[in-house]
Amino acid sequence: MDLNLTADEKAFRDDLRAWLKENVPEPWPATLGTEQTPEYAQYLRDWQRKLFEGGWAGVSWPKAYGGRDATPIQQSILLAELIRTHAPEQLGVIGEGLVGPTIMVAGTDEQKARFLPRILSGEDVWCQGFSEPNAGSDVAALGTKAVRDGDDWVVNGQKIWTSFAQFSDWCLLLVRTDFEAPKHKGITTLLVDMKSPGVSLRPLRQMSGDSGFNELFFTDVRVPVANQLGETNNGWRVAITILMNERANLGSSMFVFIDQAVKGLIEQARTLTKNGKPLSEDPVNRQKIAQAIAELEVYRLNVDRALSGLTKNQTPGPEGSMLKIYWSEMYQRIAQTAMEVLGDVSQLAGFDNGNCIYRYLRSRGSTIEGGTSEIQRLIIAERVLGLPKSY
Repeated sequence: MDLNLTADEKAFRDDLRAWLKENVPEPWPATLGTEQTPEYAQYLRDWQRKLFEGGWAGVSWPKAYGGRDATPIQQSILLAELIRTHAPEQLGVIGEGLVGPTIMVAGTDEQKARFLPRILSGEDVWCQGFSEPNAGSDVAALGTKAVRDGDDWVVNGQKIWTSFAQFSDWCLLLVRTDFEAPKHKGITTLLVDMKSPGVSLRPLRQMSGDSGFNELFFTDVRVPVANQLGETNNGWRVAITILMNERANLGSSMFVFIDQAVKGLIEQARTLTKNGKPLSEDPVNRQKIAQAIAELEVYRLNVDRALSGLTKNQTPGPEGSMLKIYWSEMYQRIAQTAMEVLGDVSQLAGFDNGNCIYRYLRSRGSTIEGGTSEIQRLIIAERVLGLPKSY
């Protein structure tokens, strides 16, 4: 495993840093509830458009589709630098990272021509309709159904935990189209216009205070058969492609995010005092911080190993579940450590701009989103270790 940056990768990083220095906008005011406003939506759309115009949208896409043919290392550099510079969240992240690559593989020529350019430019924002209230992380147990009626599919059902749905123009939706087949066999993938009659949503307020997730409802929604992605009843294969890419793409960006949190904790422990002594001089605190640093280093090495494999043209596989378990549970432990080391002050909204308490509360969802830890362990047991099914 050799991840020393090549000359091309260093040039890519330096060009990106120079561009970000000149173009990252002022941070959006951190007031709870603003993430649902039209003004915030426009703020994110403007940033997505700026990334596109600067040539930094969809960098990993093939040049034939408007990308740069960026390597996995270059893609990881981009994600890391966006976090380091505190750039706004990418409104087009699902379209760029999940939907677009899937359309490239499974879409028709007409679908590629219609959707791909508008994903990169930020004209179309996408969400993915996978999870359901009664299915959870067992995506194959979904119950949202679609019945063929002439040239349309008629969709009825509900999705939940749908990120960016409040901003989205389109939804990549998994539906059940064969009700007699085994649960993995009767699924079809549809591309649904969010402005279609019968589509509605409801934001989900989390205990952290924000509302990034949503419930989606479909009532007799008509979707043209021309908007079907891939073969009928073969949507599970499409779903697996998306999920593997989702888990593989999170690694390097989560490392930088958690690394910033740990460095912030170290600085705060050196600054804040208890009984006249810095918190960092307490031997128990030092041990807890050292544990966090060690865990983060283990994670960095595993991310590097995964990137090394992708650089050798390996496709994302079930090994991504190991990274997902590790970072999500590590994030919770480090957020807990920060609260313990810093004490009562860490619970105040005015301390560290509320970041400490926000991370603690938000980290609770990390072992649920993107597939629960329980589901990830099943994947590792069956597909990595070759153990028999437990059901």
